Amino acid sequence: MDLFLWRHCDAEDGAPDLARRLTPLGRGDAERMASWLNARLPPDCRIVSSPAQRARETAAALGRTFEVDEDLAPGADVDDVLRVADWPDAPTAVLIVAHQPTLGATAAQLVAVAATRPFRKGAVLWLSQENGGAVLRAAASPEVI
Repeated sequence: MDLFLWRHCDAEDGAPDLARRLTPLGRGDAERMASWLNARLPPDCRIVSSPAQRARETAAALGRTFEVDEDLAPGADVDDVLRVADWPDAPTAVLIVAHQPTLGATAAQLVAVAATRPFRKGAVLWLSQENGGAVLRAAASPEVI
């Protein structure tokens, strides 16, 4: 199975936290990353977003149907992400759109090398389950796309 972890793009400051929207920079970054992802995601990829507005706007940039799962809200933990993704048993690729530090911790648990990299706003990590472990296939951010 392939697991894509996408941190929401740049968002406005303020409260309430779940209502924060993407900034113009964040919308542009989401469009760039969505283009990169759409070239790599299989048509049947399951896409699941945090309920936070900024995460939903990031996921919407893909132009695909996606689910919203309350278990991916800010403050979620690694077990929440892995359960929602059905890692490593999902029958298709899964893209999770959520937050730091949860996504970084998830990547670090699955692939030790990912723990040495910052998880910037809008960044994507692509992990594959192979031979009982996880392999880092790609890491991308809006700045390099």
